[in-house]
Amino acid sequence: MGPLSGIRVLELGGIGPAPHAAMLLGDLGADVVRVQRKAGFSIVDPGIDHSLRSRRSVPLDFKDSADRELALALVAEADVIVEGFRPGVAERLGLGPDVCLARNPRLVYGRVTGWGREGPLADEAGHDINYLGLTGTLHAFGPAGGPPVAPLNLVGDFGGGSMFLALGVVSALWERERSGRGQVVDAAMVDGVNVLAQAVWAWRGIGYWSDDRGANLVDGAAPFYRCYACADGRYVTVGAIEPQFYAALLEGLGLAGEDLPDQHDREGWPGLSERFAAIFATRTRDDWVTAFAGTDACVGPVLDLSEALQHPQARAREAFARIDGVDQPVPAPRFSRTSPSRPLPPSTASAREVLAEWRSSRTREGMFDAAG
Repeated sequence: MGPLSGIRVLELGGIGPAPHAAMLLGDLGADVVRVQRKAGFSIVDPGIDHSLRSRRSVPLDFKDSADRELALALVAEADVIVEGFRPGVAERLGLGPDVCLARNPRLVYGRVTGWGREGPLADEAGHDINYLGLTGTLHAFGPAGGPPVAPLNLVGDFGGGSMFLALGVVSALWERERSGRGQVVDAAMVDGVNVLAQAVWAWRGIGYWSDDRGANLVDGAAPFYRCYACADGRYVTVGAIEPQFYAALLEGLGLAGEDLPDQHDREGWPGLSERFAAIFATRTRDDWVTAFAGTDACVGPVLDLSEALQHPQARAREAFARIDGVDQPVPAPRFSRTSPSRPLPPSTASAREVLAEWRSSRTREGMFDAAG
């Protein structure tokens, strides 16, 4: 089930954005098989790591010639390879794009790195926070006068990395329908983060964005776009950018008709923030959520993960599922006709069994094509 049903993906096991991209493809219906290196590093036991959902793992030793040949046999039957090694590693293992595309010219070979495959840092180690720092984007996260704050590893690893890798893979699959040929998809996290930040670059280009942290529209400086502490120590979000939303915010705070600085007068922002903060501190988070319910003030709660599972909006959309005892988000986006199946927990398989299955299904497909 799912729009990618029938697509076979071979994931060369690693950590970070490549496994996440493989999960996305598997969530959308692709048959994903992860080659779990016997000596590979893993943060969590692969048998219980639900970021490895929606696919089977097969253990292979890439340094063993027989196992490497078995991996290449799987390559010959695959539509996609996904790998996230440092530059040159896949080539040294005998599984680089030149070798794999020689075996399977229709193969889409998707690879993701942090720095990119060229440049003085290409061979250097790094993690999400390092890549994010190089783009200038990390500098924008955090309060004025304080250090930059890492936005988890969502922006570099998963936003700039896995999402662009997955987009590149499905784009190359679509192009293959016209050309009949595969190609290499080269996703770099620094490139992806730069594209994610296009709006900031556009604002900077017209003088609307400052390099000063905590001084801009959506970085916490604006009193109408930030979080506020409440009487119970919890927080609300405020995102009242548009004039009508800002008017609703003032109404809910009891400030309508007051002599206040203009909404976009940046010199007035610190004073307004202090005034808003003092008012929000008088009531609990849930009291404020109730007070603003049904308005367009764009005020909402800051939930922790446990609360997020139980929120009525998430429950109405069935946004989370409990799979094999683990709460997790369901696949996204959603489709009107080809809805993906419920994700499966991580599982293991024999590489030879998978190879036999893929070869057998290819043979059946060829018979159907000939009959059609």
